[in-house]
Amino acid sequence: MIDSDEQLSVRSQCELLGLNRSGIYYNTVGESSENLKIMRLLDEYFIDHPTYGVLQMQDYLRDEGYRINEKRVRRLLRKMGIMAIYPQRNLSKLLHAKYVHPYLLRGLPIVRANQVWAIDITYIPMAKGFMYLTAIIDVYSRYIVGWGLSNTLNADASIKVLKTAILTHGKPEIVNSDQGAQFTCEKWVNLLKDNQIRISMDGRGRALDNIYIERFWRTVKRDYVYLNPADDGWELYEGLKTFFNEYNYKKHHQGINRQIPYDVYNIKAVA
Repeated sequence: MIDSDEQLSVRSQCELLGLNRSGIYYNTVGESSENLKIMRLLDEYFIDHPTYGVLQMQDYLRDEGYRINEKRVRRLLRKMGIMAIYPQRNLSKLLHAKYVHPYLLRGLPIVRANQVWAIDITYIPMAKGFMYLTAIIDVYSRYIVGWGLSNTLNADASIKVLKTAILTHGKPEIVNSDQGAQFTCEKWVNLLKDNQIRISMDGRGRALDNIYIERFWRTVKRDYVYLNPADDGWELYEGLKTFFNEYNYKKHHQGINRQIPYDVYNIKAVA
C-alpha cells in the first residue's frame, strides 16, 4: 500500500492510511537467530514469573538448553525492556529524579471512564525480529483508547499514542505509568502538565500498581502474538488492529462483569 516511488511522500501516504511510519521503515533488528529465540523464551517465561531476575532467567535458559552467561542475559532483558518486579532501593536514576511522581491510585475509587488511563510499552516478538507495542487502557472500562507500534523504546512513540488518544477520546484526569525512561523524561511530563492531566507513577518494583495494563499484556500475547508470529511490521500492525477491534468491541471482560469494554466506556465516558 505504500509506494516509495510515488510523488506523494511516504509520510503523507502513512498519514492518509493512518499508519505509523516506524512499521513501514521496520528492518530486521541486528540480533542473531539464537538471540531472537532466547528473547522469545524470556518474554513468555516473564509473563508467568515477573519477579525473576537475571540469575533465575539464566537458570531457566540453561534448563532449556541455552548455556549463556549472565552478561548476555542482562543485555537481552534490557533490550526487551524487561525488569524483574521486586522492591528496589534506588527508586530512580538521579537524572530522572525530578520527573518521578507519586502513585495516585492507591485507595482511589475509579467510578467513570476517562478518570484514569494506564499506559505501558512491551516487547513483541516476531518471526524474524521484534517491535515494541505501546497501549493505553481506560481503567474503568478496560477499553483500549490508543495503541501504536515502534522499533525503539524512546518516549516519542508513547507521546504520539497519548496525543492521538486525547484527540480521539478527550483527555483523562489521571495517567498512570511505570518509572521507565519513556515516562520520566521532560517531554512526557511536560505533555501531561500542559494538558492539565495528573501524573501517577508506579512505585519501582510494585507488581500491582499498574496491574490493569499488565493483565492486558498477558491477554494480547497469549491470545494473539505467540500464536501468530508476524513476518514483518505491516503484518504485525494489521493483525494487532484486528485483535484490538475484537478486544474492544466484541470480547466480554470478566473484570467488568462480563460486559464489552466499548459498551462500558461509551456509556460512562466523560463528555
